[in-house]
Amino acid sequence: MEIPVKIKVKTTIDREETIELLVFGRFFRKENASFLQYDEVMEEGTVKTIVKWTKEEVLILRSGAIKMRLPFQLNRKLNGRYQMPFGVFQTTTLARKLDFSFEKNKGQLHIVYDFEMQGEPAGTYQLEISFQEEHTK
Repeated sequence: MEIPVKIKVKTTIDREETIELLVFGRFFRKENASFLQYDEVMEEGTVKTIVKWTKEEVLILRSGAIKMRLPFQLNRKLNGRYQMPFGVFQTTTLARKLDFSFEKNKGQLHIVYDFEMQGEPAGTYQLEISFQEEHTK
């Protein structure tokens, strides 16, 4: 069963730069995983984002104008990739915190991770994704 949700995505980089996004999407469960799916309209075009999580890991997939694969497991260095029109970059994530809470039709996902691009440190990121059921009239 899919639930229409309002999603707030807040990314803080090195506690200095904060990016916030408010979008509408959908939440659903499949087997032992939970999913959030939403579209983001950017200068480059539309980007479809899927956030998938289980008890042990989180995976963020983006497709469209920007393609990205970011995997997270607590205290494990994992490889991903970030593809933009001008090239593909290899990424590494090391999740220091991976929390998820869910009740009724709302939830929150909180990830703190060290991020590397092409082997170079790109900062410590704090990603907070909260969502709640969007009631349509």
